[in-house]
Amino acid sequence: MTSTKREFTSVEICAGAGGQALGLHNALFRHLALIEIDTNAVATLKANVEGNAEWEGCKVKQADLTQLKPLDLRLELGLEAGDLDLLAGGVPCPPFSIAGKQLGPDDERDLFPTMLNLVEELEPKAVMIENVRGLLEPKEKFQEYREELLERLESMGYEKCYWEVLEAKNYGVPQLRPRAILVAMKKAYTPFFAHVKPEKRPLVTVGEALEKTMKKRFDDVDDPRAEKVFQKWLGQASKGVAPTLVGGSKKHGGADLGPTRAKKAWEALGVCGLGVANSAKDMERLESQDRDLFAKAGPKLTVTQAAIIQGFPETWKFSGKKTAAYRQVGNAFPPPVAQAVGEQIIAALEAAREAGAVALVGQGRVLAGEGDSELLFKLADPSAPLIPEPTDRSGDRESAVVG
Repeated sequence: MTSTKREFTSVEICAGAGGQALGLHNALFRHLALIEIDTNAVATLKANVEGNAEWEGCKVKQADLTQLKPLDLRLELGLEAGDLDLLAGGVPCPPFSIAGKQLGPDDERDLFPTMLNLVEELEPKAVMIENVRGLLEPKEKFQEYREELLERLESMGYEKCYWEVLEAKNYGVPQLRPRAILVAMKKAYTPFFAHVKPEKRPLVTVGEALEKTMKKRFDDVDDPRAEKVFQKWLGQASKGVAPTLVGGSKKHGGADLGPTRAKKAWEALGVCGLGVANSAKDMERLESQDRDLFAKAGPKLTVTQAAIIQGFPETWKFSGKKTAAYRQVGNAFPPPVAQAVGEQIIAALEAAREAGAVALVGQGRVLAGEGDSELLFKLADPSAPLIPEPTDRSGDRESAVVG
């Protein structure tokens, strides 16, 4: 990273509780809008973004994407086609999840076409789409559909940088959480992108991630068992990373940490996966400390601790009651993974800018800076001419300096 300023803009759809947004924010993107349909998630986004100087200018918008017209969104945000640096989104995963029927494009919840309609209207320099591993593995399952999506992107002047499964544990998240990440950029920018997965980061165990908050929970109760149980938990939790957190569905049951196999994995880490712990205040009121801290399988996690396992900082606030808040956490995209990918995208945008590239995205042309080789730039329209850089671009909304 060569800059510490938020020079590159982002719009995100299906923002959920803000995992991807937070990661891209940490990568130094400046968000123009976060769009989400779920009422609790929208409240969470507002609780963390509105009034926060670091997120100044970011609009939290509640909207059903199937009813949102791309042109209306562009005009609402005051954007010309090609102004935006990144359009990102974690489109719904049930159409591709191995836990579901895997109907893919035949599932009414598939929002890939909606995402691409927004790409067509906004013409961002980069596109980032997150989904479950089932979209890519096994390779043959949705291969034809993936090819259709890539063909449409290519027809709009984009080139795939990669479409890979990234494992969250490789990026400082204490959890097994594989996610399929697609990054595509306008063809002028792809020569500047590192076409490999982000560099791996040191492994963080459950014990390392939760030691501080778990110690406080045990210290806050007046019980002679507390220190011994805490030390036992810490020994077990320091052995590895957690299984995948499961957010569940509004239609099915309360919050727990996953199916039977996952619960056994949690128990091996000293955590009871049969539910989510009450807050300290509610635990005292409900007299639930035996259930929440001293269960045979180990302490249950609070919503805040589950969020830490997902890669959120302790300061990120989740709105709604316990179950609604936990579901937001369980369905979130780990911020550190989004940050790692976002930093790659920003590095490419910065490199293109430093090389003197000015993209005329709407016209499919690229201006080469003085001294730059025209061969560096892959054009959206190879037949379009390279034209001299204008001496005065004031009022020329079609041309936008990268960044």
